Amino acid sequence: MTKLFSLPALAAGLALLAGTAQAQTLIPMDSRPATSRLPAAIAGLKSDGLKVVPRELLGTAQQGADPARLLEWLRTEGAGRADEPLIVALDSLAYGGLVQSRKSTETAARIRSRLLPLAQWQRETGRPIYAFITIPRHPDAVDRQRNFEVARLMTRWAAAGVFKELHIAWDDALPGSPAPAEGARLAAFAAEVAPDNVKVYPGADEVLALLNARALTPAPKTLQAVYSDPKAAQEVIKYEGIPLTRSVENHAGAAGFRLAQGSETPDMTVYVFNGGDPRQAALTISSLLRRGPVAVVDVEKVNMGNTRLWKDLGTLKRDANLTALAAWGTPGNNLGSALAHAKLWLDGGVDPARQQALLAREYANDLIYSTRLRAALRAAIPEAEMNTPAAQAKLMELAAGYFPLQLGGEYSLDQVNLPWGRSFEWDFDLSPVE
Repeated sequence: MTKLFSLPALAAGLALLAGTAQAQTLIPMDSRPATSRLPAAIAGLKSDGLKVVPRELLGTAQQGADPARLLEWLRTEGAGRADEPLIVALDSLAYGGLVQSRKSTETAARIRSRLLPLAQWQRETGRPIYAFITIPRHPDAVDRQRNFEVARLMTRWAAAGVFKELHIAWDDALPGSPAPAEGARLAAFAAEVAPDNVKVYPGADEVLALLNARALTPAPKTLQAVYSDPKAAQEVIKYEGIPLTRSVENHAGAAGFRLAQGSETPDMTVYVFNGGDPRQAALTISSLLRRGPVAVVDVEKVNMGNTRLWKDLGTLKRDANLTALAAWGTPGNNLGSALAHAKLWLDGGVDPARQQALLAREYANDLIYSTRLRAALRAAIPEAEMNTPAAQAKLMELAAGYFPLQLGGEYSLDQVNLPWGRSFEWDFDLSPVE
C-alpha cells in the first residue's frame, strides 16, 4: 500500500469514512508523483482500502515497467471483491509507461498479446475496469500508426465490455501535432461502437485521477465555468489543440460533471485563470466562494501559477477555502486533477482533515515548488547535477523558507527528493503541526 501523506492524524479519519469509503486498485502510468502519488491521494479522499502498485514496479524515463510483474502484482496484492474497481493506465501494461509508449518499436500484435491477460483477468474476476491509453506527443512517437491501432483496439474492447469505461487522451499537442486529429478520428469511431463508455480529450497525467472520480462518485454534478479572460478562452490553447472552453467541457464530462445551463444553480464553480488582471481574479474568486464551492485552475502559463493571483488570494485568506486547486502542468493536467478532486469532495463523506491535507499538498507542489522553488533550484544547481546529494541538500535548504505552510492548518515539510533525478518535479511529505 502506497503512503499518501505522512499525516498520522488522518488515521482517525478512516473511522469517519467507515461504511462510505470504497476499496479500489490503481496501476499508474509511471512512477512520477503527478501520475502516482497525486491520483492516489485524490482517490484516498473516498477510498478506505486503496491498493497502489509499489513505485519500484513502475516505469521511469530510463527503464519501463515489466508488464508481467504488474499483472502478477494485480493477481496477488491487487486481489479484491467483485465490485472493487481497477483503475489502470494501459500504457504501463502495453509499453512499460508513457515514455516507452513513444519509443517502442514493437508491433500492434505484440502489444495486444501483452494486454490480453488483463481481459482474461476481467472475465475471471468480473471486476470493473476503468482504463485509459494515450495518443503520444509529436514528434517523439516512433510509430504513431501502431499507437493509433492499439487505441482503436481498446475502443473495441470497451464496446465488448472489457472496460466499464475507457478514456483516450492525446499528449502535449503543440502546433503541428497530428494528435488532435487522431483523437477526433478515435472519438468518431467510439461514437459508432461504444458511445456510452469511451471519452476522448487532451492530456495524459491527469487521467488516472479522473477515472478515480468516475469509479468512486458516479452520480453526476453540475458545474459552472468562469474564465478570467472569456474571449481568450475561445481560442485554441497551447498543448491542447482545441479551444480552452472545449477542453474544460471535456474534462468536466470526464470527471462526471455536467455544465450548468442558463439560470441553473451549479453544485460548484471552476474558476479558470487564463490571463488578465490577477487582482480582479482574486476578488472574483472571493465573491464566488460566498455563493458556494469553488475550484481554481490556473492555466495562464504551463507548469506554474501566477504569483500575483495566489498572493492576493492568500491576503484575502481565501486560498484555504477552495475545494481544489491546480497550476502544476498543462491546461488539461490542471483541469483534470482539480475537477477529479472536487468531484470526490462534493460527493460528501470526506474527512475534513484529508481534504485540507490534500489542498495543502496541491499548494505546496503547484504554488511553492513549481512556481518558485524549481527556478531557484535551477539557478543554484546545474541540471546535469540534479541527481546528487548536493542538489537534495540545496532543495531542502531552499524549501525551508516556505514552511511551515499555513493553509487552513499548519503543515511542516518532512522530506524532499527529486525522484527522476531532474528538477522538473519533486516529491515530498507534509505533516500537520499539532
